[in-house]
Amino acid sequence: MIYIIKKILGKVFMYSVLIFTIVVSIFPILWIIMSSFKTNGEIMRGPFTLPSSINFNAYKYLFEKYDFLTYTLNSVLVSFLPTFLSLVFFTMGAYVIAKYEFPGKKLFFALFTMTLLVPVHSRTQPIFSLIVNLDLYNTKTGLMLVYLSSGLAMSMFILKNTFQSIPAELNESANIDGAGFCRTFFSINLPLAKTGIITAGVLMFLTNWNEFYYANLLISSSNNRTLPVITILFNSMFNYNYTNTFAALVVVVIPGIIFYALAQRQVQESMISSSIKG
Repeated sequence: MIYIIKKILGKVFMYSVLIFTIVVSIFPILWIIMSSFKTNGEIMRGPFTLPSSINFNAYKYLFEKYDFLTYTLNSVLVSFLPTFLSLVFFTMGAYVIAKYEFPGKKLFFALFTMTLLVPVHSRTQPIFSLIVNLDLYNTKTGLMLVYLSSGLAMSMFILKNTFQSIPAELNESANIDGAGFCRTFFSINLPLAKTGIITAGVLMFLTNWNEFYYANLLISSSNNRTLPVITILFNSMFNYNYTNTFAALVVVVIPGIIFYALAQRQVQESMISSSIKG
């Protein structure tokens, strides 16, 4: 009887913690979305009450008055293209490190992973000088070059573990059948590494999408700015226009949440397989 009571209490405690965690995580997002449909007066009178009516005036104002569509397209471009190119290069590099032996292999991988220990702000001066000397300041190309290299360590770590989890016998069988390096990589290893590639891609995309520091440092023109930079500027541009501020936050936050939600299964599978492999 005591065992059953303890088991029930344990489940009650576990579910209570889970429900509390979910509420704490979801409530701020729901509150921002709800507030974006209110008027300033409604927000001031009752910040946690439901809006009296659903209207999209704040969103209409953003996209018409401040050309939010341009900022959104800029964010999509500087997030997606570097992520795609990074996956192309990092996938091939991680495959070689995971499957082949060569002089300096451990040193190369150690140097890659050590970049995780370097603070972002400590790289400001060399990155800024390089972008200026290349005449890429205030261009989306310069920002994309920074993003292209920013996820190197994390991506190499995930992709290397993914390729290591693929049985070496598959490569040996492919070699016996006459498959070359490229055929073995593209036809056998790449499809099996799908979950790891998606995980690395999702993490890189979300990092680039939410990045503010270098986007604010390297871009000065309004036409080239991204959503995180514009959202921060709106704090002073809108003053106390909370409705427009919340609408701007929704435009920035929701796409990243949707993108992660669509790929969360692959991300979880990759994390589990990587932990088991380790």
